[in-house]
Amino acid sequence: MKPNSKVLVIAGSDSSGGAGIQADIKTITALGSYAMAAITAVTSQNTTGIISISSISSNEISKQIEFTSKDIKPNAIKIGMLHSVKVIYAVLNSLKKIKVKKIILDPVMVSKGGTKLINKASIKILKLNLIKRVSLITPNIPEAEILTNTKITSVNDMIYAGKILMSFGANNVLVKGGHLKSRIMQDVFLNKKELKVFKNNKINTKNTHGTGCSLSSAIATYFSCGKTLKKSCEMAIKYVNHSIGTGPKYGKGHGPINHLSTFNIKKKFR
Repeated sequence: MKPNSKVLVIAGSDSSGGAGIQADIKTITALGSYAMAAITAVTSQNTTGIISISSISSNEISKQIEFTSKDIKPNAIKIGMLHSVKVIYAVLNSLKKIKVKKIILDPVMVSKGGTKLINKASIKILKLNLIKRVSLITPNIPEAEILTNTKITSVNDMIYAGKILMSFGANNVLVKGGHLKSRIMQDVFLNKKELKVFKNNKINTKNTHGTGCSLSSAIATYFSCGKTLKKSCEMAIKYVNHSIGTGPKYGKGHGPINHLSTFNIKKKFR
């Protein structure tokens, strides 16, 4: 099987394999594309939480992005954990140099276990400079609340927050509704011309570690293959929901999803 496209991920790593770069690579590969990576930080974590974060220098991050892209130019880029102002500026400068148009930003701010992954100064730069440079931003409800300084308790609140993000310069927004207390999972996609609410049954499980990383990488993969952004969001949501429903139930905390849910292995291994 030949890869359908090339996707570069700029994000932090997860030693337990459920989120971050590891989840991104698994997702992109499972969906039939070629994954490349520029690591922004190394975390020591498992399903119960994070015990340490080691930063990668902004210069080294730039070299990873630019030297990789000079040889194998990506069709799309997914951006995850950017933990400092220096890192955000380094990524912005590198993006200008490599000139890739399709960019998905997952504004990672807090881990599933509650560890803060970005500081206030970085959030400000992300809002003022990075949001307007990407094709789509994919905040969950806590992230959307931080970015817009609003309280979100309903789908209408999600739409309002999305409009605020567009006023900051966002071209397209997907506000993820997993934190709403509802039996129905509702994710809001919007831009200046359209509004779409994706509805799915919410799966009752604690094993949702890395869903945000996986979703944004799935969107980047479908988008890199020529799908529209709205269609890419729809297909990525279906992939992640199926991966949650078939999760392996690993670990004592918030376990990973099943990134291999796209595979249908017909041969028996002996």
